[in-house]
Amino acid sequence: MKIFHTADWHLGKLVQGVYMTEDQRHILQQFITAIDEEQPDVIIIAGDLYDRSLPPVDAVNLLDETLAEIVLKRKVPVVSIAGNHDSPTRLQFGSKLMKESGLHIVGELNSNLQPIVINDEFGEVHFHLIPFAEPSTVKHIFSDNSISTYDEAMKKVIDAIEEKMDKSKRHVLISHAFVTPHGEKEDNTSDSERPLAIGGSECVRADYFKPFHYTALGHLHKAHYVLNETIRYSGSPLKYSASEANHEKGFLIIDLDKDGQTYITKRKFTPRRDLRIIEGALSEILKHDESEDYVFVRLTDITPVVGAMEQIRTVYPNAMHVERKALAKQDKDEDGEVVRREQLDDLSLFHAFHKEIVGTEPTDLQRQLFEEVLQELLTEEREVKEVVVK
Repeated sequence: MKIFHTADWHLGKLVQGVYMTEDQRHILQQFITAIDEEQPDVIIIAGDLYDRSLPPVDAVNLLDETLAEIVLKRKVPVVSIAGNHDSPTRLQFGSKLMKESGLHIVGELNSNLQPIVINDEFGEVHFHLIPFAEPSTVKHIFSDNSISTYDEAMKKVIDAIEEKMDKSKRHVLISHAFVTPHGEKEDNTSDSERPLAIGGSECVRADYFKPFHYTALGHLHKAHYVLNETIRYSGSPLKYSASEANHEKGFLIIDLDKDGQTYITKRKFTPRRDLRIIEGALSEILKHDESEDYVFVRLTDITPVVGAMEQIRTVYPNAMHVERKALAKQDKDEDGEVVRREQLDDLSLFHAFHKEIVGTEPTDLQRQLFEEVLQELLTEEREVKEVVVK
């Protein structure tokens, strides 16, 4: 069976005030061309189809057009889940009707956990869809008050799937989570992705996914595997922040043989406009050849520059941001490495702010209180958005 794995489309995304819809349309046209060329048996979209729970009309239309091209015109089944940016209710609406056409979308987690079964010449492949869900949701669904972290929630769901698994079949799992080799805290691969929780409690152990022949993940924007090559993030199809400037964007092609062995290749996308970081003195940058790329400019000029953006846009008309490198706030991470302030997570920013204003590191109690309040805000933000949709 040939499978395409993609995720984190973030349709309706704004980058520095610029809607990326036409750039996304350009990429999705390449995706459809690849479908015509490769003739996959199934498409996986591992969450975050939209960038927000109430997407703009253009984003909704683009998703509708793309899925119609894939499912209705080309008769290729699509299996997809809701990510943390999506509205579970909005995505799941009409799912029973769409299932008959080959579009399988699971927005809301439930205790049923029945797989989507798709056949190839060797028999059944079971696709297990785990949409993004808060630990509190999993705790409620399974009536297990011991669940308090994303790691515990994921283990509960996978244990429930394993109880019903037919081990004679091939199994593919689709999930949207922050997965690390042993559940340890790691930096996000992009500062355009919001944290799920505070202080590393969003991280999930990769070894939970060992029972599956392939695990298709969404949430992290850089394509990579975790623990072993069958547990993978496809990454986002476009660069959505300066922190992704060095990413190679594309999607994964998985060939699943009759025994469940996987052979994985990556196919790259060519963006309508690249997103780059440019660093140098203004006088040198103004000598560059004109380019339509999206650029983030770091000026090395020591003296103030008047009208920097206006001048830069004579060469780079789609420049998104400009700053003087000498004035950019910098701090150090836990290992003493210098990092730019905009790259720090919320907790690190709190530490930096407290030290700058008060002159000391926050106490353990202050840190704990900050984490609790911030976690409440993150959870409330997702809950409010879902209530608005309903």
